[in-house]
Amino acid sequence: MTGAKKKKKSTLWGKMHTPQCEDIIQWCRRRLPILDWAPHYNLKENLLPDTVSGIMLAVQQVTQGLAFAVLSSVHPVFGLYGSLFPAIIYAIFGMGRHVATGTFALTSLISANAVERIVPQNIQNLTTPSNTSVLGLSDFEMQRIHVAVAVSFLGGVIQVAMFVLQLGSATFVVTEPVISAMTTGAATHVVTSQVKYLLGMKMPYISGPLGFFYIYAYVFENIKSVRLEALLLSLLSIVVLVLVKELNEQFKRKIKVVLPVDLVLIIAASFACYCTNMENTYGLEVVGHIPQGIPSPRAPPMNILSAVITEAFGVALVGYVASLALAQGSAKKFKYSIDDNQEFLAHGLSNIVSSFFFCIPSAAAMGRTAGLYSTGAKTQVACLISCIFVLIVIYAIGPLLYWLPMCVLASIIVVGLKGMLIQFRDLKKYWNVDKIDWGIWVSTYVFTICFAANVGLLFGVVCTIAIVIGRFPRAMTLSIKNMKEMEFKVKTEMDSETLQQVKIISINNPLVFLNAKKFYTDLMNIIQKENACNQPLDDISKCEQNTLLNSLSNGNCNEEVSQSCPNEKCSLILDCSGFTFFDYSGVSMLVEVYMDCKGRSVDVLLAHCTGKNMSLTNVECDSSTLPHVFLYHLCFLVASLIKGMTYYGNLDSEKPIFFESVSAAISHIHSNKNLSKLSDHSEV
Repeated sequence: MTGAKKKKKSTLWGKMHTPQCEDIIQWCRRRLPILDWAPHYNLKENLLPDTVSGIMLAVQQVTQGLAFAVLSSVHPVFGLYGSLFPAIIYAIFGMGRHVATGTFALTSLISANAVERIVPQNIQNLTTPSNTSVLGLSDFEMQRIHVAVAVSFLGGVIQVAMFVLQLGSATFVVTEPVISAMTTGAATHVVTSQVKYLLGMKMPYISGPLGFFYIYAYVFENIKSVRLEALLLSLLSIVVLVLVKELNEQFKRKIKVVLPVDLVLIIAASFACYCTNMENTYGLEVVGHIPQGIPSPRAPPMNILSAVITEAFGVALVGYVASLALAQGSAKKFKYSIDDNQEFLAHGLSNIVSSFFFCIPSAAAMGRTAGLYSTGAKTQVACLISCIFVLIVIYAIGPLLYWLPMCVLASIIVVGLKGMLIQFRDLKKYWNVDKIDWGIWVSTYVFTICFAANVGLLFGVVCTIAIVIGRFPRAMTLSIKNMKEMEFKVKTEMDSETLQQVKIISINNPLVFLNAKKFYTDLMNIIQKENACNQPLDDISKCEQNTLLNSLSNGNCNEEVSQSCPNEKCSLILDCSGFTFFDYSGVSMLVEVYMDCKGRSVDVLLAHCTGKNMSLTNVECDSSTLPHVFLYHLCFLVASLIKGMTYYGNLDSEKPIFFESVSAAISHIHSNKNLSKLSDHSEV
């Protein structure tokens, strides 16, 4: 008996540890996404748009690289390196086809805290330029970049460790309101950090809790030290940047190539500063000497890793969350999928490998990613092409940027954060959909402003989880007994031809960020199975959908449910009587289900809703079939659901979507079918 067990165990062990060639190839494709899309790259269709997008992206990479390096309190040349190496690494390991990785404002701001704390500005006078230093920079500049490199290296190690622990699957707790509030608050911090350059003031580095308010207090106390020349040049630069970018956005469909206003402004400002000698005449601060070439790789300093662990965690979490949101947005926009854990690996390796080449912490930036959208980029080839032009700048054009005024560079940073700053408009959206999400947004933003981006992110996640835990014990699941009786009446009264096209799914749980993705996946699986079948249904089936963190009850229906008539346009009825509460993520997922089903020629109807635009007073609830204690609660939820879905998505105004009962929805389908038949007969 023992021998048989050992033999069985050894057989299982051999099966587990004998990888096949196909398994290795599959693993390589999963961990090196470039092997999946590069062999199928269409040169004829994709090379031209990728080249145009790469050139435009290179302009943004160079300007933002210089600006974000200054934001990170290191020499501007290190921002050029940070625009080169992370983009190459991410193109190999990343899954976002339209994600532009490089220097990032939020990670640069976090890195600056460590740089200013360990190598403060007041020790600059104690160092002198050294010929033995890298690229001829002073020891002070090298000490600073060593701190930033240590933050980048340790942040990358943390991200890779999270990939090994498969923590990407836990990112669903970081909801869209939390990400929006955190990035908006961090963008406000970045703008505040650039005030001294915009005004031409000499200001000590201020950080820590409530540092945001101390900076403005210092500015108002020393308002007389503002340089009028720097202020006017900053205002002019901001006006030009905003105006031209708005015109580019308005006429992007009519013009083939948008004007690279950032590059034009840098050239014009540098030329004007050189001709008028603004550095000496008006005392304007300029970028200074930009060394040529790329230094030989060097390992990050390991002796200061323990001193930067706080900033490293901030870089790892904030950079990953912001980048993942952009990757998920691009995947949703262009209909492909990404692996959250693989993104941990891609960004972790980008930070680790780049730290050996004197790069500041990296992540994906909203402005560059939006630029790839607008210029029609197809794949990561656009990012690789941009790296070629960044190399040209590093080896040939860099020294010409000596005369670039710092106030112009600060203006580019501020305007580049426009996409994050206008997220204040999301407040109206959250207020209309779910006021609790509105409160989470506001509180997360306040914490980010008062403390830091990583603190605000942590607070938002904890607050979201605490609220959901507090709401679930009060979740009331309605009885479906009356629903079954009503369906039986519908089946006997309606003709079977109509019922062959209808599928009813009951949602008997809250729909929130915890289960929204699983709800979508299960629903799409049902629709895909239905489209794959060729035999018609003899009768209608009902599937009770229960997607709340339950791997066993995953909403799969009977085999009969998966069969439908492929020649007829099918309809999906979602019974919303079991909704106890929902949040913004749940409403947005319902809208996404509606839009995807519409693309699959499947009509989606929501039962137990009344009217499209309604208030609480005109929600019709049947008090005879519902317990009195549930009545007001259900009416309020129905009104909120309709208001949220109507506000969030551009729903089809010609077709009614919300119905007061399942029977009303089926009657609507039946009447539409009769009308279509009548129309066909009239055409004949």
